[in-house]
Amino acid sequence: MKHSHGSHAMKGMGKMGHSHQAGHAMGKQIVKGSMASATVQSGGKIMAKLTKHPVLIFGLGVVAGYAVYKYRKDIISSVEKATDASKDFVLQQKENLEDIVSETKEEG
Repeated sequence: MKHSHGSHAMKGMGKMGHSHQAGHAMGKQIVKGSMASATVQSGGKIMAKLTKHPVLIFGLGVVAGYAVYKYRKDIISSVEKATDASKDFVLQQKENLEDIVSETKEEG
């Protein structure tokens, strides 16, 4: 088998760098897809086991309901804060848009 040394070997290395980066990106996508598939599959298995135990589902519902009831004031206040923040954001964006429109009219 013939070996390449010197400048011939280095020319091939430049091309290899791009394919290596593309391969690395492809590898990341494959890992992400595999993880998502495993998550969905394990979640399906958990749900299949839970459907065989309706008392457990009822118990989880009771615990979730208790937690929501216990922290309802905190939940309501955080929702109100988020609502106020979103209203402020919308008003600020509206003002910015009005400024841009008035500047455009002045230039025209």
